[in-house]
Amino acid sequence: MKRLFISLERGKSMFFLQFLLINFCCFAIADQGRGGTWNLLLNSSGVVAMHMVVTYHDTVIMFDQTGAGPSGLQLGECNRDSDPTCWAHSVEYDIASNSIRPMVLKTDTWCSSGAFLSNGTLVQTGGHGDGARRIRYFRPCSNGHCWWHESHEALSNDRWYATNQILPETDRVFVIGGLNALTYEFVPKSSPNEGAFNMQFLHETRDRREEGDNLYPFVHLMPDGNLFIFANRESILFDYNNHNVVKHFPRIPGEGARSYPSTGSSVMLPLTYEDGFSRVEVLICGGSASGAYEAARRGDMYQALRTCARMVLTDENPEWSVEEMPGPRVMNDMILLPTSDVLIINGASHGCAGWDHADRPVLHPYLYKPYQTNGSRFTVLQRSNIPRMYHSSAVLLPDGRVFVAGSNPNRRYLFDARFPTELRVETFSPHYTDPFYDFKRAQNVTVKFNHTHLGIRYGEEFVVQFDLARRPDVLEFNAYAPPFTTHSLSMGQRLLKLQCTNFTRHVDGRMRASVVAPPSPVVAPSGYYMFTVVNGGIPSAAKWIRFIQG
Repeated sequence: MKRLFISLERGKSMFFLQFLLINFCCFAIADQGRGGTWNLLLNSSGVVAMHMVVTYHDTVIMFDQTGAGPSGLQLGECNRDSDPTCWAHSVEYDIASNSIRPMVLKTDTWCSSGAFLSNGTLVQTGGHGDGARRIRYFRPCSNGHCWWHESHEALSNDRWYATNQILPETDRVFVIGGLNALTYEFVPKSSPNEGAFNMQFLHETRDRREEGDNLYPFVHLMPDGNLFIFANRESILFDYNNHNVVKHFPRIPGEGARSYPSTGSSVMLPLTYEDGFSRVEVLICGGSASGAYEAARRGDMYQALRTCARMVLTDENPEWSVEEMPGPRVMNDMILLPTSDVLIINGASHGCAGWDHADRPVLHPYLYKPYQTNGSRFTVLQRSNIPRMYHSSAVLLPDGRVFVAGSNPNRRYLFDARFPTELRVETFSPHYTDPFYDFKRAQNVTVKFNHTHLGIRYGEEFVVQFDLARRPDVLEFNAYAPPFTTHSLSMGQRLLKLQCTNFTRHVDGRMRASVVAPPSPVVAPSGYYMFTVVNGGIPSAAKWIRFIQG
């Protein structure tokens, strides 16, 4: 009996030890996964992803410039005036099949801009040479038979390195800036005689020695209908309807500029129903040291800025609050994740944007948690093995992964340069995509609304149903506006936290929530959004929803 008792005790001890080891291993794996994972999708996209968008048909459009010469993918159709070699400079990537198809670009889209219209059509403006004043449209489709369409209308000014912002008025786009274009205009025009409007702010922020340092200005639509515009180190609140500056904000602290070619990045932090979508805070990270552009032309790469600055624009007396990233960074993309965190990815630690103007790629993404205390907001994540320098981009996919492509600091497609033309496509999967968290993840999400309409009307309640393996944790219902991404700028990016007015759990375990749409197109411009259920910090795969005017 004594031996049996000892054996039982030893058995219990061994079982307990195994239990501890199993749990330790599980938590160690989960903790390791918090750094995220990288996966190679394609060895070649065929074209450099200078510009990227995600469409509501679960495709990614990537395109470059037509003047780059031979790319990595041939066309069956040629535009011999601008590209006698007949190579593709635009592709559509299908997420489900992990495949691409080439598309013809008829005019040069080099360093152009874009925005989504309310029906999901991409309006794409400007570029270089024969494309500098062109307006193009791309209407996504599900059958692989959609193509670029060149409008007969034209811009009033050349727009090379300009910025677009969709406006609350249905399908009206604000286009600002560009090299030697110190103006703004609208697409479409309100009248045939409407031209471009002078923008004194662009004159004031232009640094001729540094190639402007005010190109690709940061623009965010405010919930009061005005525009926040940032260029170089300055920012304003602009009333585009009355063509006047409402407010000048304080200069961002520190030396160095934040906009092209001193390319940092900017996001508007999530808007929430809790304050009526009224509180607006922007975050700007990265940029170049003063004089970096001229120095880079001499081959001297200055260390990039390592600071971020955030400001509550709606405060009575707004002031910038500055904090440091884990390292210096320029040409970084900033992506709002469905968790409300910000992913800082791509770029270099020295130099500035432009041909061969940067050095020392930063391979580690940073995760920025805006609601933590200052000093504990940054986490360094798992590194990639692929440098993503000038002309690289990143976009959020509906399943929560981040799609990363591009990089070409060379004037042509060069594969033997120090930083060669990069055609490989990869994804970065944040920790929340790990199957370890599936017990928290909302599954089988469905959205129901009045289907006599083409979408969900502003202020209307709609029903969200989903499954959970366990009782719900803290639930959020978030809507994300996919941006047009180029040159570290995500034009139109927006994340909204929506109100849940009623929540029930059925006997079969299915959850049912009543969610309220944003109150107006000023808060959320009409169009397609990725809708995500976030449970205890773990997001579901997104469902596409559309907000429309009543």
